[in-house]
Parts: sequence; C-alpha cells; structure tokens
Amino acid sequence: MKRVDVVYAAICKEETDEILMVQNENMIWTLPGGAVEQNETLEQALIREVNEETNLQVEMGTLIDVREKFFEDRNHHALLFTFKVKAYSGEIAVNFPDEIQQIKWMSFEEADQHMTYHPQGIASILGLKGLFISQG
Repeated sequence: MKRVDVVYAAICKEETDEILMVQNENMIWTLPGGAVEQNETLEQALIREVNEETNLQVEMGTLIDVREKFFEDRNHHALLFTFKVKAYSGEIAVNFPDEIQQIKWMSFEEADQHMTYHPQGIASILGLKGLFISQG
C-alpha cells in the first residue's frame, strides 16, 4: 500500500460558530485540504491546498486531529491531519471549478451532518491542542 499524507484546514468564524467547507467534484462537503506533495511539509501543503481551493491565504495553527484510513480501492494508507487555522485573509473564490463546486460558511451543526467521522461533532475537536513540530 502507498502511504499518503493529507492535510485539512479548520477555518472558523469564532463569533458566529461557523466553519468553512468546500464541496468537491464528487459533491462531497469537506474541510479545505488535500494531499501533501513530495518534498513538501505539512504546513506548505496546508497553505497551498487552502489557497488552491478557496483563494485564501492562511497561517497554520494548532494540530487538532489525526486520523488513519485505508482506501482499499486506491491501495492507499492515509494519515489525515487537521489543523486549526490561526489567521486567514483574502477573498473567497473557487479557483479550480473542476475540483471544487462550492465554498460555504456552515454552522458547526450543518458541517457535522457532512463530517460524520467526528461523532462528537467538529466543535468537540476545535478546542483540542496537539503538539506538532516540523523537523525539516
């Protein structure tokens, strides 16, 4: 199996309890993010993927979730890293319409309907803090 690292960005509007979600080409709503490319750090991948998908510039914050998943159909063993974004700027726009259909601010409750892999809800992991140290 090929090992694949994937990064996701939790971009939140704290004052309204909303989180930014993207709808991909398969009509699935998810957090902005994607695969880490060769010779790319998790931080570099997060910044690139968010910009490609939403046109936003972000500053990576705290690691809040790590999950492991086997994609048998692709023969992939994936590690999925979710980071809470510290700061963001720019105008939201779909840069690659072949990959991203829509971008939407959702309430945590609405986002939870799409992210069933967080059984306690997305809000439950937003306050968590993991330790992430890049060593090169």
